[in-house]
Amino acid sequence: MKVLDANFVKSFIRMANDGWEQGWHERNGGNLSYRIKPDEIESVKEELDESGEWKEIGTSVPGLLGEYFMVTGSGKYFRNVILDPEDSCCIIRVDETGENYQVQWGLIHGGRPTSELPSHLMNHEVKKRITSGKYRVIYHAHTPNVIALTFVLPLKDEVFTRELWEMATECPVVFPDGIGVVPWMVPGGRDIAVATSKLMEDYDVAVWAHHGMFCSGEDFDLTFGLMHTVEKSAEILVKTLSMAQTKRQTITPQNFRDLAKDFKVKLPEKFLYEQKSKFVQDFYKKRKNLLTNNR
Repeated sequence: MKVLDANFVKSFIRMANDGWEQGWHERNGGNLSYRIKPDEIESVKEELDESGEWKEIGTSVPGLLGEYFMVTGSGKYFRNVILDPEDSCCIIRVDETGENYQVQWGLIHGGRPTSELPSHLMNHEVKKRITSGKYRVIYHAHTPNVIALTFVLPLKDEVFTRELWEMATECPVVFPDGIGVVPWMVPGGRDIAVATSKLMEDYDVAVWAHHGMFCSGEDFDLTFGLMHTVEKSAEILVKTLSMAQTKRQTITPQNFRDLAKDFKVKLPEKFLYEQKSKFVQDFYKKRKNLLTNNR
């Protein structure tokens, strides 16, 4: 089978284009990777080239020895993935040391996998281990409303989780484990990859302050749906904050507990604090003073 005829490749391309149409991928922003199943890679073996140069990943991922991934290319535009996937994407293989990769398909006009490859592979390594191999997708996008919130909300897991849970009833059902937050760091290197992979031990969503969001899931639909839900919730919060100094009413901790019981999800108690908590009260107090002083 030709690579472009494989269902996993078609799904990869569709997801990349969906993200572009949402406005999450200006220029060459964002990246996507998929850990390919053994039967899927076997079906396209005839088109893979195993003679290419092995290059350093920039980190070590011993849990991914011999694994194959489909990845967007560094400097490539998401808007072009659907138009020219052979130039915009690639299939790579991790070697038997977990420290090098080889491009075996794609990037026909040159280039390399996404500069965020260390973050992607370290996240894949974590998710493969803690989900017994079920999770296969890692997605990074520049979601504008989430980014905007990183300039005004405290950069704390508890605050981002609780504030976004409150914006739509489905949110604690879609991401019951919550959201992790990475303070601003230089992207593309091992340090931010390590910080993100630590969060992925506990969460499926990691926010990069002033940059964007990472999501992980079992397949393309679930991962895109997770990203979409978080960003939509952030959009509602941005609108709420633009309309009033504080919220008049909201979903309470007990409301969340009742929801968890009926929907059979487990919500960590650390996110179910009373809104009198210093985290949020300090934020709203400072915001009210700022708005009052600027009148």
